[in-house]
Amino acid sequence: MSLTNKTIVIFGNTRFDSAIQATSLFVARNLAKNNKVFFVDYPFTFKDYLTYRNSEELQVRKSKFPFSADGLINTDLPNFKVVICPPVVPINFLPEGKLFRVALKANEAIIAKRINTVLKSAGVKDFIFINSFNFHYPDIAKTIKPSLTVYQCVDPMIVPYDMKHGIISEDKLVKQSDVVICTSKALYNEKKLDNPNTYFVPNAADVAYFGKTLSADMPVHAKIKELPKPIIGYLGTIERRIDYTLLEEVVKTNADKTFVLAGPVWDNYIPNSITSQNNVHVIGPIPYNEAPQLIKGFDVAIIPFKKDEVSTTIFPLKLFEYLSAGKPVVVSDFNPDLKDYTDNVVAYADGPANFTAAINEALVTNDDQKIADRIAIAKLNSWEKRTEDIADIIDSHLQARTTQTA
Repeated sequence: MSLTNKTIVIFGNTRFDSAIQATSLFVARNLAKNNKVFFVDYPFTFKDYLTYRNSEELQVRKSKFPFSADGLINTDLPNFKVVICPPVVPINFLPEGKLFRVALKANEAIIAKRINTVLKSAGVKDFIFINSFNFHYPDIAKTIKPSLTVYQCVDPMIVPYDMKHGIISEDKLVKQSDVVICTSKALYNEKKLDNPNTYFVPNAADVAYFGKTLSADMPVHAKIKELPKPIIGYLGTIERRIDYTLLEEVVKTNADKTFVLAGPVWDNYIPNSITSQNNVHVIGPIPYNEAPQLIKGFDVAIIPFKKDEVSTTIFPLKLFEYLSAGKPVVVSDFNPDLKDYTDNVVAYADGPANFTAAINEALVTNDDQKIADRIAIAKLNSWEKRTEDIADIIDSHLQARTTQTA
């Protein structure tokens, strides 16, 4: 990795102990192999404090909240520290405007003060700041003053909660950052218009972690081990991006197969016409540490996303997680860019009939060579590889600045 012995502050859109692993965490942990990384935990609000007051999540952080606390939590990696900020005020309910922006500035001051305190205690004066899709707090860099500011855009903005203030905030982030890194070509093309220093680095997978499914000692997850074979499985959030019209027809056409949908269900998106089918099992969220066991039980893994202007910006982690496990994968044709990264090991289907045909072909043609081919492609799309790409981009901009000031 070209970027070494640097101090990097990463402000992600997730919490360090979240059950769902996020891009920001994967990148942070891999950068920490050669650099000192401070991962700023997504801040609790006072409302969160009350809502989760009896949770383990809160108890882990509680002693780190006071302004007098050091705010640091050690991890399993010596160079990877978690920064816990004091709680902030919930303000998203406010309408966009001057009052909201003043309140946001106050919250950002709380977060920035904690970051500055941590860096001062560690004797850090020169550091890189990466905002990984945390557009809720766009102006942190103005206060902490890093040597280089990076914004990582990992998804389109589609949730109303995010869009309420996020469209304006993300626009500021993109324009103010020294470097912008996007996880899809569609996002890259969009952000490039506002910042010429925009790059495309796709999402990836923890190849070694999901490769555990290949071990004979790895059991199949208890929630699906007794279900009839073959199992056609989806692991991920069950929300608006899924093509339920396609999925319903595929499910009804393939009554001889078991369909497993695993993950949190958002806003009751999934229709009754699917969940009422005898061969469909919606099993709820699966902790990250149990995901390999679940995927091990899949005979074919699927990504049935709808094809629209939003989906063209999606580069799903689960694609390479499935491939890391050696599983046959059938994907709807929602993002043509995916084909550039999967060679010929993934089936892309445009419609229910072709989707069914691809599933049936995968079931009868799967063999050791195909499994090996999938794993080989997954290794080209690992988080280690993606982090090296990100590090090279950052390092090139640092080198350019050094040359300009020399």
